[in-house]
Amino acid sequence: MNVRRTLSALCVICTAHLVTVPSRPHAQAVPTPEARAARVEQGLLPGIVIAGRPLPVKTLAARMAELKTPGVSVAVINGGKIEWARGYGVLETGGSAPVTPRTLFQAASLSKPVAALAALRLVEQGKLALDQDVNARLTSWKVPENEFTRAEKVTLRRLLSHSGGLTVSGFPGYSAGAPVPALVEIFDGQKPANTAAIRADVVPGAIWRYSGGGYTVMQQLLTDVTGRPFPSLLADLVLRPIGMTESTYEQPLPEARRALAASGHRTDGSLLPGRYHTYPEMAAAGLWTTPTDLARFLIEIQQALQGKSKVLTTATAREMVTVQKGSYGLGLGLEGAGPSASFGHGGSNAGFKCQMTAFVEGGRGAVVMTNGDQGGRLASEILRTVAAEYGWPLRQPRQKTIVTVDAAALAPLTGRYELRPGRVLNVVLEGGTLFVLDGLQRIELYPESATRFFDLVEEHDLEFVKGQDGAVIHMLIDGQQKAPRISPS
Repeated sequence: MNVRRTLSALCVICTAHLVTVPSRPHAQAVPTPEARAARVEQGLLPGIVIAGRPLPVKTLAARMAELKTPGVSVAVINGGKIEWARGYGVLETGGSAPVTPRTLFQAASLSKPVAALAALRLVEQGKLALDQDVNARLTSWKVPENEFTRAEKVTLRRLLSHSGGLTVSGFPGYSAGAPVPALVEIFDGQKPANTAAIRADVVPGAIWRYSGGGYTVMQQLLTDVTGRPFPSLLADLVLRPIGMTESTYEQPLPEARRALAASGHRTDGSLLPGRYHTYPEMAAAGLWTTPTDLARFLIEIQQALQGKSKVLTTATAREMVTVQKGSYGLGLGLEGAGPSASFGHGGSNAGFKCQMTAFVEGGRGAVVMTNGDQGGRLASEILRTVAAEYGWPLRQPRQKTIVTVDAAALAPLTGRYELRPGRVLNVVLEGGTLFVLDGLQRIELYPESATRFFDLVEEHDLEFVKGQDGAVIHMLIDGQQKAPRISPS
């Protein structure tokens, strides 16, 4: 069940509160990076374990095949340094060119925190202000004023923390050969833009709501203030100073770099037509990079928090990892407190899924990038397994207890549920067991109660919500996505 982009973004930004499993025993007092990498490769941990059953583990190669993800790249930070980085699989299904630590992947929304760092550097240079109305500095286009912006304004702080009240969660990109719009066309939802206009429809500062649209406004703000193209500006402000030498925000990817680029793949493992999409929304989704380069970014934030950064003050770094709204700082998703405090982000572009996380203390973290639409699940498993290998307090499997529910109590839950217009999930009862039919997928639901369930395929939590008359009105997925029931079975 692939839920909408907003929910996907929320899931990959934030680390769930998970039960703890013991760290893996080490065969030697100080395991080598090679030994640790090998253990990760040989035993990926699932997101859910069922009480009373053995902990299921699978090899990385097996999970790549099952999730139809041809290529994966991983970098692990330990002791403030990149301890190991490895590539697995191939750039493209059917090909033989291997993924290496230098292989370029689309970072998708991992582009946002890197772009946020550039904006904050301009704040430190006095060229921007975090709490100024962005319309005071935008010249190419301005956020249209309306009843929501009369008292409160859209500011850089609010754009970076997804609290600016702006619409458009994410962007699908533009397939090879399709016309690519200018940013002003994207802002106003004018063809050839393939997304709605970016507008304030909530009072700025009132709520946290993920908005790639807000980051695209930030992109225009930076180019208007500096008078420079975004890719070269980001290269000078962030990429070169912190050693992200393989990375670029250039869209489309220049011909000279394409031999190093992985190709995107659909859920069924087929090649994305044209290999990858173009994203003119560079700040939101346009970075091409490697896990090693993103690890350098995470290390730079960690060093800034210690007063050792080449590009950022400790005060600004503290702002980045301080909650502004929801569980989000400035450009970063935040989780935990004290020794468990971590920051990171996830990303989802067409054919590419990735995740990164790092701890505020201790110089630890990891980045995973994949070239498949099911790679998000694989990235979660890899990060979870790395955390177990190193004894980090995050991303351990959730333990679930199954209960017995009579088939007569399950029957009223069956029916057709609309995930979004044109996308319907069928819930059926077969042999006393509930299943969700989602396209070609047939996913078993395991009961935690008569109305609460989970699955072991996509690892969602589902709850069937009843109205006052006792009839089911909608299915709630992961506590956020409502799928109304449109008809019984």
